[in-house]
Formats: sequence, structure tokens, C-alpha cells
Amino acid sequence: MQNAQQLSFLGASDLQARVGVLIKNILKDGRQPSARELVAELDRMAGIAARWDLESVLTSLLADKDLTHAAREYLKSLLEEEDLAPALRGESAPDQKATSTIDALLQESGRYRKSADFREMIDFMARFRNYSPYNNMLVRIQNPSCGFYATANDWHERFERSIKEDARPMLILAPMHPVMLVYDLDQTHGGEVPAELLRFAEFTGKWEPRWAERLVENARRHQIRVDFRTLTSTNAGFATSVDPKSGEKMRIVIHKELPPPSQFGTVCHEIAHILLGHLGSDEDNWWPSRSHLGRNVIEIEAEATAYVITQHLGLKGGSIAYVSRYLIPNLKERDSVAVLESATI
Repeated sequence: MQNAQQLSFLGASDLQARVGVLIKNILKDGRQPSARELVAELDRMAGIAARWDLESVLTSLLADKDLTHAAREYLKSLLEEEDLAPALRGESAPDQKATSTIDALLQESGRYRKSADFREMIDFMARFRNYSPYNNMLVRIQNPSCGFYATANDWHERFERSIKEDARPMLILAPMHPVMLVYDLDQTHGGEVPAELLRFAEFTGKWEPRWAERLVENARRHQIRVDFRTLTSTNAGFATSVDPKSGEKMRIVIHKELPPPSQFGTVCHEIAHILLGHLGSDEDNWWPSRSHLGRNVIEIEAEATAYVITQHLGLKGGSIAYVSRYLIPNLKERDSVAVLESATI
């Protein structure tokens, strides 16, 4: 007897109830799979007949007050977007699992832009003064990993934060004065900082130390050096070029105080910048030169790559919040082929 025939003996209401419970369990696990991923999972757990009433089950769950607002928004997006119908017809995703994962990242990042956490983060950033490019360069020279800086007065009035007792100021030029003292976020304490600014590089979940060892070793094979040094709390790492005479092609610096899983996710992000050509090609043309891309595209590409890898290994990180900073409003997956290409790295 075929699976569909077996399920036909169940009443329609029984099957709908079962599908509803399965979907609620998925949501309780903190997951928001793409339409294709959801249909495939329901196929495995309840049989292909689960597709028959899926749309009606999703619609009924929208009125379930036990679900969080975020969960109901996710269900609403499934019904409104164009992926559900092809998934129910059994059409495969263009790039199989990787594309589905990237689709989910972009969709969830788009939804995150409407959240209170995102608005809090943007409001925090907007309160910083715009300093001249020259002064930004001076700060970068004094503290290459500085993410946010302001004067003591601005920290107090705009952010309700005070300067720490042993804080080390940085010097910039100021109108009507020879110099002005500014301080990095880590040199202050007091008012709360948006959580997403501090945990954007956080990865948690299943962890095997050998993953990091292999990743760093593979980087060395590409003549990419990975260093671990103390950076600021808002800078998990960066990639940069090196002196060609050093025998290396590129260098990656990772904040050594991050937990190992977070270091791993950050290395994935920075290696992606290099291999996707965001810093230009190497002398052997082992990776392309794609340094002409804008910041939004290169950051989405790099984080999408890290997202695919870490998701595959069972790690959960802050990719959704990170990508939301760079996601162009109304960006569709089909409009960003470069994002999908990053999944092949």
C-alpha cells in the first residue's frame, strides 16, 4: 500500500491537525525553513498527503495566539511569497540546498529589518556624529579595529555612557582647536548598547575543534595567514593584503577573545572575502578580482558563505541580523546572482 493510500484512511481534520502540530514544533525549535525545506520535511514526517491542506493549515495557524509575532510573520510570508506553489508541485530549487539556504537567509534578513531590535541598532548608529574622512583615517591608524567612537561629551549626552578610568583616547583634528580626544566604545561604560552590535559574530551549537584546525590549515595552503589578536568588541575580524615579499598572499586577523565557534564563523566570513575576490586577485589568479562590487554586495556574499557553511555544520549565528544591515530594501534573490555564487565556495 502506498503512503498516500495509507494516509487516505485518516480523516482530513486528523491530517490537518497533525501537520499543524509538526509546523508548530518546527517553530518552537527556532527554525524558519524555506517553503521547499518545509514541504520536504513534512513529506518525510507525514507523507506527501501533507501537501494537500498545507496552505489551509498555514492560514489557520496565523490566528493561533500561542505563536509569537515573529512566527506568525514567517507563516504569513510563506503564504504571500512565490516559493510555496512551486514547492507543493514538487519543483526543485534552482541550486538545490545551498540556494534554499540563501533564500531563507535573505527572506529572514528582510523580515528582521522590520523588528524592534533592528530599529534599536539603527537608532544607536544614527546618534554618532559624522566625522570627516581624514579624521576617520586618523582613528583607523590609531586603532584599526575601532568600530564606533565619540568624544567624552557625546558619549555622555547621546548615549548615557561614561569614559572608563584608564581609557586611552585617540586624537583627531577639530575646527577651532588643534586636536580633539575621542574614545572607542570599549573605553566606555554605562548605558546599554544594542545586543546585536555585540553578538553579530556569535555562533553557537554543535562544535568540533578540528573544524577550525582544518579551516586554518586550508587557508595556509592558499598562502593566507590567520592571526588571533585582541580587537574591539564590535570588530570580530578583518582580511587584508600583505607585503608580497612575505611569501603570503593575504592575512586574516580574528578577535582572539571570541569563543572558538565564533572565531570559526568569522574565519569563514573573512576567507570568503578573499576567495570571492573582494580584495582583488592574487598573483597566480587562483581567485578572481571582484573588488569593483559595492560594500552591500560584498558583505552579503561573505556572510552568505559563512551562513551556508555554519548551517551545514549545525552552528547558529547572527547572520540574519548582520545581512539585514546591508540588504537593499525589496532585494529579491533573482536580482543578486552574486549572492548565490557565494554558496559554491
